[in-house]
Amino acid sequence: MATIRNTTRVMAKGERAFGPGKADLLERIAAEGSISKAAKSMEMSYSRAWQLVDAMNQSFRKPLVESTAGGRKGGGATLTAMGKDVLALFRKMEKQLAADADAYLAEFEKRLK
Repeated sequence: MATIRNTTRVMAKGERAFGPGKADLLERIAAEGSISKAAKSMEMSYSRAWQLVDAMNQSFRKPLVESTAGGRKGGGATLTAMGKDVLALFRKMEKQLAADADAYLAEFEKRLK
């Protein structure tokens, strides 16, 4: 049985502004309330997660993630309104593109061994 795989990416100025990995990271940050905890849950280094957050924040007109430094109560991170909007828009676009690709699956299956 055949499957069609799409990888949806949003490019800006030749750079990957947003894609599935960054969307997953935003979801984890929203769930965990922390870049560090989100990174751990994805088996990613904190520095890599921070690089991705910084890249996202630089790519969009407004930051997608706001973080507070650690201290007695510890730091944290939350999605901004823009972050929530971008994440929802991306997931909606991914779902629609996957549905559109699925429409061609039967035609490919007819042609595959």
